[in-house]
Amino acid sequence: MKLATLKNGTKDGSLHIISRDLRFAVSASDIAPTMQYALENWVQLEGPLTERFNALQEGGLPQAFAFETNSAIAPLPRAWQWLDGSAFDCHGELMDKVFNMKPMDRQGRPLMYQGVSDKFYAPSEPVLFKTEDEFIDFEGEFGVIVDETPMGVDAQQAAQHIRLVVQINDWSLRKLAPIEMKTGFGWVQAKPPCAMAPVAVTPDELGENWRNSRVALDLQVKWNGQQFGAANGEPMSAGFHELVAHAAHSRNLVAGTVIGSGTVSNANYREIGSSCIAERRGIELMDLGEAKTGFMKFGDTVHMEVFDPSGQSVFGAIHQQVMQA
Repeated sequence: MKLATLKNGTKDGSLHIISRDLRFAVSASDIAPTMQYALENWVQLEGPLTERFNALQEGGLPQAFAFETNSAIAPLPRAWQWLDGSAFDCHGELMDKVFNMKPMDRQGRPLMYQGVSDKFYAPSEPVLFKTEDEFIDFEGEFGVIVDETPMGVDAQQAAQHIRLVVQINDWSLRKLAPIEMKTGFGWVQAKPPCAMAPVAVTPDELGENWRNSRVALDLQVKWNGQQFGAANGEPMSAGFHELVAHAAHSRNLVAGTVIGSGTVSNANYREIGSSCIAERRGIELMDLGEAKTGFMKFGDTVHMEVFDPSGQSVFGAIHQQVMQA
């Protein structure tokens, strides 16, 4: 099943069901007015939502209409909680080189921080920054959204609470990140709101491309129209089920908690490229002795999209322009 939230003049938008080929939409407001409502009542509402999705696939809904992604906001425009992991080890190793930091002792624990959740940018919404001087960077990620998840679940149990998979652009200000990291109190200024691709999908919709709670598909990233990266989401050191269990160790997770993978990165980054600029700079630092690629400027665009093996867009595209606030 594929779901999206369309604009209706409110902050939370209106829940819609989207066809598998992303061509058609139909309202689900009589079942669940918003995505948050659906997540809070998922056990009761999954059946009716799936039934309507199947009817949309069969072409039996006269009220269906053409789906236009520019009418969509983020599937979950604001969330109770946003937790971002760093589950691609080669990305972390490169960031240590970029920021000249000693590798941290994780003691077998996945890395995770809590970020701003009261706003997720729409997939085509311009992103506003005060200045270019704080090193604007995009970060292509996958994420999951859970329903209510009890404290202390193990990874196997946590997997049953992953209701939706999403595609995320985790915006970062690289000049501020190492300053805040050294305080030991985590990120605030370095992490503005993220963006989501227009469509959220249930894990079963990914079929064989959802393996061990990982998205085994390439995340295509273009910067100003030029190919930048195509890293695959499968080589996570901890799957999403393990990240959910980690987050729920000492607290219940409310329905609508979003958990990110961290920047998608593969060990063969020299061949396939990167999902963020800072990683590219880390590669240049290793290979050339200095980082040559600059960060984003006002007017720059980033495009992120995932395609299944048949060439069908899975989540729709994030396409955003950086603008001065």
